[in-house]
Amino acid sequence: MNRALVTGGGGFVGQVIVRMLTQRGIACRVVGRHRYPEVEALGAESIPCDIRDREKLGSAFRDVDTVFHTASLAGIWGREEEYHSINVDGTLNVVQACRDHGVPRLVYTSTPSVVFARRDIAGGTEALPYATRFLCHYARTKATAERLVLAANGATLTTCALRPHLIWGPGDPHLIPRLVASGRQGLLKRVGDGANLVDISYVDNVAHAHLLAAANLEGEGSAAGRAYFISQGEPVVLWQWINSLFARLGIAKVTASVPLPLAYAVGAGLEILHKLVRPAVEPRMTRFLAEQLAKSHYFSIEQAKKDLGYAPIVSTAAGLDHLVSWIQAHEKIS
Repeated sequence: MNRALVTGGGGFVGQVIVRMLTQRGIACRVVGRHRYPEVEALGAESIPCDIRDREKLGSAFRDVDTVFHTASLAGIWGREEEYHSINVDGTLNVVQACRDHGVPRLVYTSTPSVVFARRDIAGGTEALPYATRFLCHYARTKATAERLVLAANGATLTTCALRPHLIWGPGDPHLIPRLVASGRQGLLKRVGDGANLVDISYVDNVAHAHLLAAANLEGEGSAAGRAYFISQGEPVVLWQWINSLFARLGIAKVTASVPLPLAYAVGAGLEILHKLVRPAVEPRMTRFLAEQLAKSHYFSIEQAKKDLGYAPIVSTAAGLDHLVSWIQAHEKIS
């Protein structure tokens, strides 16, 4: 790997991938909607471009030997057309740009949500089938995009997909800040019995897995055409983990709870209401969110260990220390 391109390189996972690449002396180019001074400070080239703009996107792929496609529209709410245009059409453009410019390797950032079929998943493997019914546009479009990427694997372009679960760590712009803000306002309620186990993935471990996947595609190629679950390798009891974070931050424990059927019904009602009255505002509860907060969903990383040589480089305990320090420093600045 001599010159890599990272779509979404100004984002949460993308920036850590860029940092790891530049630390290894690999020339790095970032494609995103804006210029990113943070990645330029790391020594990367920043090219403003929307991945939906196929003509402009293609020029950024010249002289690139590895592409990390992390750009996507994440979330549990929004217009289906926008999710499709970014996550599916944008991914098609990335694949085509790789083909047009002879890029030999493509690593795609997917999600375990592509196999979440509203049932508990305990130690799930890559043999799990794609879900057939999705409760949010994000999961549906990511499943379509993952299939497109893996189907593109061939003699001239090798591809693989990684499925990191609940990515967290310093720099997180979404999950943790919203969780902490809701905790400080006393807005959180446990959904279900609170015993559900879930996987979490520290952001540096996720980025590390991406570089390992690229190295595999460049070397023995056993990862070509395959998808891999990535996590800490040790699921946590979701609400206990949240309360352990809150305890470090002086936030009251979440003790109130609602049963899953009630949360699911409330989510369904709010989805209808918001579509009719406030389509641009995300509901506080949705059917997908209710299921995710109440069900167990954790996966085996044995295949990633075997093929990629993956193992977490940052433990959950150390990651929590880093996260707490970052939150406290961020709140002081604010």
